[in-house]
Amino acid sequence: MINTKQIIAIAGVLLLMVVIFLQPVKSLTNEEDAADAGAETGASEMFSLESVSEIAKQGLSANLSQSITEVEEKLKTASDDEKLPLYKQLAELWDDVNKPMPAAYVYNEIALQEPNFENWLKTGDMFTDSYQHLSDTVMAPVLTGKARSAYEKALEFDKENLDARTGLGTSLVNGPAPMEGITMLLEVVKEQPDHVKANYNLGLFSMRSRQFDKAVDRFKTVIEQTPNNAEVWFYLATSYENIGLNNDAIDAFKKSRELAADPSLSQFIDRKIDELSK
Repeated sequence: MINTKQIIAIAGVLLLMVVIFLQPVKSLTNEEDAADAGAETGASEMFSLESVSEIAKQGLSANLSQSITEVEEKLKTASDDEKLPLYKQLAELWDDVNKPMPAAYVYNEIALQEPNFENWLKTGDMFTDSYQHLSDTVMAPVLTGKARSAYEKALEFDKENLDARTGLGTSLVNGPAPMEGITMLLEVVKEQPDHVKANYNLGLFSMRSRQFDKAVDRFKTVIEQTPNNAEVWFYLATSYENIGLNNDAIDAFKKSRELAADPSLSQFIDRKIDELSK
């Protein structure tokens, strides 16, 4: 789930959503698959824990940045036995400052050294958090691919786990096999109708295909489980608006504004409510 600042960013580009969502999905021929794989591999080589860390530290205070740098410096000279606890310390630091992208790369290192279901699932979830609302068209496919790989490894430990299947399905929809991913997510909600992440992502994909009535149902299911999620209320309001249920949209926008408690988002929602009230 995203934070208030990301909701504001989404609000700012909301008018562009239709254009983005209506872009056709390209056919998956063998040649295109090979080209995409090559492009993803090339882009992946451009990014590393070190490079994403340097970018992420630019938004931190000097003290926080220094704390992270100190652990990174220790890792450079650490023995193999010393690295795992240092990576775990580094992951906690990135978690504390809500920076999922460098955290994802660190969790990937943890999972490589301590491979188990929990570590690979955590890695996949962090990469998913990183790519889902990223506008960078070069970086997003790299993160999507890394999420997909992590979930596949998690499923090697527990092939029936619904959270890992949801993550894999989401990465496939955003990557090389949209219909296969949708099928996986539908299978999850068939087994567990109130699964939060599966319904959340199906809601987003329903918005992309302009099936806003279906999106409403998905987001209402999510809200039943997580009633204090400002982001989901915002998406529900947007879906209501697009099917002409203005009063319901106004109520949902108000709830999102109340939960987010952010002046910038409040101003945007106030304008939306004014428009819908006319």
